[in-house]
This record gives sequence, structure tokens and C-alpha cells, in this order.
Amino acid sequence: MAAPAARAALTRPHLSLPSSSRRSPRLSLTPSSAPRLRGGAATSVAAGTSAAPQQHQVTTRLGDVIEAQQFDRDALNEIFAVAREMEAVERGSHGAPSRVLEGHLMATLFYEPSTRTRLSFEAAMRRLGGEVLTTENAREFSSAAKGETLEDTIRTVEGYSDIIVLRHFESGAARRAADTANIPVINAGDGPGQHPTQALLDVYTIKREIGTLDGIKLGLVGDLANGRTVRSLAYLIAKYHNIKIYFVSPDVVKMKDDIKDYLNSKGVEWEESSDLLEVASKCDVIYQTRIQKERFGERIDLYEAARGKYIVDKKVLDVLPKHAVIMHPLPRLDEITVEVDSDPRAAYFRQAKNGLYIRMALLKLLLVGH
Repeated sequence: MAAPAARAALTRPHLSLPSSSRRSPRLSLTPSSAPRLRGGAATSVAAGTSAAPQQHQVTTRLGDVIEAQQFDRDALNEIFAVAREMEAVERGSHGAPSRVLEGHLMATLFYEPSTRTRLSFEAAMRRLGGEVLTTENAREFSSAAKGETLEDTIRTVEGYSDIIVLRHFESGAARRAADTANIPVINAGDGPGQHPTQALLDVYTIKREIGTLDGIKLGLVGDLANGRTVRSLAYLIAKYHNIKIYFVSPDVVKMKDDIKDYLNSKGVEWEESSDLLEVASKCDVIYQTRIQKERFGERIDLYEAARGKYIVDKKVLDVLPKHAVIMHPLPRLDEITVEVDSDPRAAYFRQAKNGLYIRMALLKLLLVGH
């Protein structure tokens, strides 16, 4: 008979994720009895952060991935543990492809351009033996161009697939899709709203590079008003203790008050600064972002005024602590000079690779469990 602590672990729901009221209630089941549910997979994942097998498993329920706030620290530890396992799976897949998701179909609906997010999701699905249905520019080359609503598109596509990965130009579109669908929906970026899987891979990268998440000092640089990656990262890093965040941005793209208010409510210290060199000298992580021209509409004058004000270059490297890292969600323009690429503290391409492992982990947990 299991010890009391083990029995408690078996019923403790770590992943508190949003689910649609239109779906049947999601059940929390043991691994041996958990069926595949159309409303999202009932899953069981190992606690802890290492890839080694754990003595006990916890029963969880993972539905849609919509926003960074939905995860608690236990959920993050569990996802990161599976991501570590996926590193080994990915290495092994070059010789003997995994069959974990064999027979499953993922639909990627991207209404905005993407390279890393779309390709890493598709690579993740294929590395695990699944198949992909994809549309790269759904805004132009789908029935949306004929006026079809997002809800009708989702209802149609869910009939062809087991999971939907959605990128959309409107904030809140992913939640609308999740409220409509009876299969899991993953938010791959919704306008200036959120990008939760990017935040997951960012926090995973910080953990892998720095070795800890508690007590870090993080500099968020660039387009903080329109950057969904920095918004999601701020929400997620607030789960950890003794965090200090520096906001460094042109006045026209400062971090919005809703993020500042959220950080205040969580007791996270933050500070706005106009001095990138001073901030870099104090930080464990510099997270640079590009100024997003596509968010300025016809106000190109504002874009030109903001672009190029804060650049990570050799001057920044000279003051950056030796243990620190530079991250960027990519693509970059000129906000990180190419001379930085050869510095071992440049982590952005390792960061992009980590996106594959995080997305492999999410697909596995959503579709078949641990």
C-alpha cells in the first residue's frame, strides 16, 4: 500500500489550466485508466526537474495552453522534467524515430508569419512520430480570406485533427478558439497578447543556463509594449522568489501598466531604466527584443524613433557578468550585433533549440500523458 505522502501526490492536481465550459468535465485519472479525451488529455507526469525516472507519479489534467498565468511552479517543474526527457528522445530519433504520438494529427493554423514557432511545433510532432496538417498564412490562404469566422474554422479543423496550434493577429483569439474546440488548443501567439510556449522555453532556458530561477535579475529590453514574449515571460518568472526585473525601452514602447500591476500584486520588484549598460552590469539575463514595426501601423515615424535606441553589442558584453546570458526570442534585426554571436553568453540559438523540447513535452502531455 502506498505511503500517505505518495497517495496525496497521486491526487494532487498540479496543472491548473483553463478549460471551456462547453466541454465535458475533464477527469483526473491514474495512468492505467486514463483514456484519450476529446476535451483534452488526462495526463500523468513525473514530479521534479530531472530526466531520471521518479519513484511516484502525480495525476494531472492538462487541457489548453492559453496564457502564462495558468501554470504554477509544480506544473512548470513537471513540464521541464518531461522536456529534459525529450532532449534524449530527440537525440535518439535520428536513428530510431519515436512512435509516442504515432497516429495523432496536429493542425497548425498560423494567421501571422512564423519561422521558429511553427517549424519547432511541426518538428516536435514529427520527432514524436505524429503527423502535421499545416497552413502557413491562414489569414490570406484559408477561408478566412472569404470571411469565415475563427470559430467556424476551429469547428472544421478539429474534425481533421487531434490538437490545434494557433497563431493569430488578435489578442484573445486563442481563448476564443479554446472555448469553441473540443480538442486541445495551444496558443502560439495572439497579437500583442501572449505567447505562453515561448515563455515556457524562456524560463526553461534560464534554468538550464543559469542553474536557478529564484533570485535572478532579469533585464527586459526593447519593445515591451507590443512584445507578447516579454509579457508572458514577466507573468511566468513572477512564480519564482526574489526576482528583480529591469525594464529598458524607448518611451513609446514602455511596458504596460497591467504587467506592472501584476508584478506588484505578486511582490516582484521592478524598475524602469534608460541605461542599458548599467542594467547589463547587474543582470543574470538580458532579454533583448526587436522593435515590432508591424504593430505601429501608419506611425512609421514612431517606429523609426524607437528602433536602434538599445543595442546589445561589445560594450554590453564588456560589462555583462561572466555567468550571465543574452537571450532573444528571434527574429532579430540589428538590436544584437553579429559580433555577439560568438560569445558563450549568447544563448539565443540554444534558446530556440529548447523550444523544440518544450513543445515536444507539451504535445506529449496533452495527447498521451507521461
